[in-house]
Amino acid sequence: MNKLVISTSSFDVDNNPALQNLLKDGMHITKNSHGRKLTEDETIALLGSDTVGMIAGIEPLTERVFASARSLKVVSRCGSGVDSVDLVAAERHGITVLNTPEAPAQAVAELTLGLILDALRQISQTDRLLHAGKWPRTQGRLLAAQRVGIIGLGRVGRRVARLCQAFEAKIVAYDSYVEQAPQGVRLVPLEDLLAEADIISLHVPYGADTHHLLDKAALARMKPGAVVINTARGGLIDEAELAEVLISGRLAAAALDVFEQEPYHGPLLKCETAILTSHIGSHAKEARQRMEVEAAENLLQGLAKADVMKDRQHGNA
Repeated sequence: MNKLVISTSSFDVDNNPALQNLLKDGMHITKNSHGRKLTEDETIALLGSDTVGMIAGIEPLTERVFASARSLKVVSRCGSGVDSVDLVAAERHGITVLNTPEAPAQAVAELTLGLILDALRQISQTDRLLHAGKWPRTQGRLLAAQRVGIIGLGRVGRRVARLCQAFEAKIVAYDSYVEQAPQGVRLVPLEDLLAEADIISLHVPYGADTHHLLDKAALARMKPGAVVINTARGGLIDEAELAEVLISGRLAAAALDVFEQEPYHGPLLKCETAILTSHIGSHAKEARQRMEVEAAENLLQGLAKADVMKDRQHGNA
């Protein structure tokens, strides 16, 4: 029997009109029962040989996976990034890959702002001290007094710029694909941004050219007391080197929602000035609902284009 697979670890099927329509058409839905990101082998096992469509999370979708999933026609990512998908292999196997880039953008931008404010005002640190029975009189910094450097002016980066501008912060940005900056944003070379910015926030995709974009040398170029934020993708920062500069006190703080290996068990856990969240950027109720609906609608449209639904109606699927 043909089936649909939902590999993202949480997904509301009951309140998703597109999926309910597919169920009425006789499709069978199989979900991720592990409650976490799947490994490559687990993904292969879940897909089997009879899956025609997949709503994907961040599990590795590799040549091995696509070669094994012989009936797979459409992968619809519940999220914006496709760096976990081997797009060349997908094309070679005739698999359409879709995503939902707009749906999570506001949620990720708002989390970024929250992490910036937390880092500047030391909210998490103060909270921990109070829970330990202390009464710290913490002195933080105003966002209005900072120069925010945004690396990547896509959907999220532009939103972060606007949110920070509402706090009267100055904005500089680097994006090699952008020639015209939004109003009030000054485009600068990456080296200048690293040297000028009090806060550096990453909003670029992950790939070979952005692996450890903030490496030891880049971290050394930053202003003493700078703050680093990453709500984009794990692997953009050399996390071991970041831990070193935080422990030394050269950088004031860092806030990361994404990590090179997840769940994260690395050296940043020992850094008091590291604010760490568990890849929750898109996990705002309204954004998640929109993302799931869009992912399912994309899947339905992709299956229709692949004539999968027509084949089912004629009994040939």
